[in-house]
Amino acid sequence: MPVDSFFLAKSFVTLLVIIDPVGVVPVFLAMTGPYDPGQRHRAAWQAVLVAALIIGVFALFGQQILLYLGIRLPSLEAAGGLLLLVVALDLLRGEVQELAGAGKVNVAFVPLGTPLLAGPGAIAAIMVFMREAGTAAERVGVALGLLGVLVVLWLALRFAGMVRRLLGQAGIELVTRISGLLLTAIAVQLVADAIREFVREGA
Repeated sequence: MPVDSFFLAKSFVTLLVIIDPVGVVPVFLAMTGPYDPGQRHRAAWQAVLVAALIIGVFALFGQQILLYLGIRLPSLEAAGGLLLLVVALDLLRGEVQELAGAGKVNVAFVPLGTPLLAGPGAIAAIMVFMREAGTAAERVGVALGLLGVLVVLWLALRFAGMVRRLLGQAGIELVTRISGLLLTAIAVQLVADAIREFVREGA
C-alpha cells in the first residue's frame, strides 16, 4: 500500500513535539516512584496503549464524537488544561503519592495515558491531520507517523529506570518540581488558547 511520506513526516514531527516523550520521563518517574521495576515497565506499556487507543479513536471518530456531544475543540482544550493543572500542582507540592494513589490506582491510565500523553493537543492534531488527509496513502502516512511516535514514547518510558539511577532520589525530586512548573505553564497555555479561540469565534 502506498504511503504519503509528507503526511508521515508531518504527523510524526508534530505529534512528537506535542507528546514530548523525553519531557514525560521525569513525570513518569515521579508518578511511579513507589513501583518496582516490573510494575514500572508494565505501567510504561499500559500508558502507551491507553494513549494509542484514545488518539486512535479520535483519529477515526473524533469529529463525529464532538459533533454528537455538542463539544468544540476549544472546550476540549480547556478541560484538558484544567485537568493537567491539577496534576501539575501536585507535582509542584511534591505530592506524588496522591498521584500514584498509594498503589491503589493505576496511574498508567489517568493521568499518564490521558491527559498527559493523549491530551487535547495530540487529539486536536490527529483530528486535523485526518481531516486534511484526502487519500488512503495520506491516511496511512498519518497512521504510521502516530505509530512511530508511540514507539519512541514506549522506548523513553521503558528505559526511564536508567534515568532514575543516574539522577538519584534528590535529582528526581528536583526534576519533579521542574516538571510540575512546566506542566503548569502548559496547562495555563491550553486554557488561554481555548479562551482566545472562544473570543475569536464570538462564543
